[in-house]
Amino acid sequence: MHVRASADDGLPAMKALRLYAGPAARQHLLQNGLSPADIACIPAAAGGPKGLMLGRMDRFLFGDWLPRSTQPIDLVGASIGAWRMATACLQDSTSAFARLERDYIAQHYELAPDEKRPPAHRVSAQFADNLKAFYGGRVAEVLHHPRYRLHIITSRGRHVLSRPGTWRVPAGYAGAFVSNAIARRALGGWLQRVVFSSPVGAQGLLASQAQPMPFDASDLSTRHVVLTQANFMGALQASCSIPFVLEPVVGIAGAPFGCYWDGGITDYHLHLQYQTPAGRAPGLVLYPHFQQRVVPGWLDKALRWRHPATSALSHMLVLAPNPEWVAGLPQGKLPDRTDFTRYSRDFETRSRIWHAAVDASQQLVDEFAQWLEAPDIHQVHAL
Repeated sequence: MHVRASADDGLPAMKALRLYAGPAARQHLLQNGLSPADIACIPAAAGGPKGLMLGRMDRFLFGDWLPRSTQPIDLVGASIGAWRMATACLQDSTSAFARLERDYIAQHYELAPDEKRPPAHRVSAQFADNLKAFYGGRVAEVLHHPRYRLHIITSRGRHVLSRPGTWRVPAGYAGAFVSNAIARRALGGWLQRVVFSSPVGAQGLLASQAQPMPFDASDLSTRHVVLTQANFMGALQASCSIPFVLEPVVGIAGAPFGCYWDGGITDYHLHLQYQTPAGRAPGLVLYPHFQQRVVPGWLDKALRWRHPATSALSHMLVLAPNPEWVAGLPQGKLPDRTDFTRYSRDFETRSRIWHAAVDASQQLVDEFAQWLEAPDIHQVHAL
């Protein structure tokens, strides 16, 4: 594929989309451009409603672009990202992503007159029902996709966080916050990363035996568990269970006992040391994201010194919205969790605003598709 050395050919510059590449990814783009056969891994971040802005890109990537290739691809997701990547493994993923968009926006929790927000047990119960309605009877499609291998990241409580309790959870997360601020590795004393990976091979061997994870997990205490029919719903709900908003999932089949919370706590934006499994050709990490920065964990959001890119992201290409374009969206921002509270008693307004923002996100797809037709390295920024 020819890569243009200059953007001076009359084609419009991208207004909504920004491309950011690590050093190795940039070198690859300079020499080869970008084809679907180049992709080895796709991460999907936690971030709640922000993930809605990536749904149209998901439809394009999994419904149109990636089917032009045949290589296996690892899909790594936390929270809403795990929901997105599990959806990518369904047959007719384009229709499934359209349903995910509709179902997510349609989430609504009726409040009693004296309630400011719904109690966690009610949100958890309704969310579990939503997952069953979405994936019921279709889990085998996810687990045995011919090309995509799903990795769902969860955060398992340890010590004081190993069991639910009115004092345990706030005390445990306070301790986790302080420990994490001192050293990210210290977070592992409070929360353990548990990765549920779909099986590999016709014999259904355990993922941990048949193939390693597509990243080096030595940065944090980690357990690796095979994803099965018995634990799929629990693992996916756990990965989406925001502390204090939903209850933890307790006792997931085949996994170490404990309380399981949102995978974004340990791995907010999946800033991981990605590696191609043995026996496969090295490839790129394609990352549709809602911002440029790849923040390691949820507790690192305020720790600005942990936001810059590292050598771990050398093979990564990030697709992210231009902040100036975001400022032109309804409310001047991406949809986010605060909208649930802001419009807790005005579902119609929230729904209208979110639909408008998601419809606008089609511009991200259109600009990326145009760039793929004539890749221009000058439109790729350093990650």
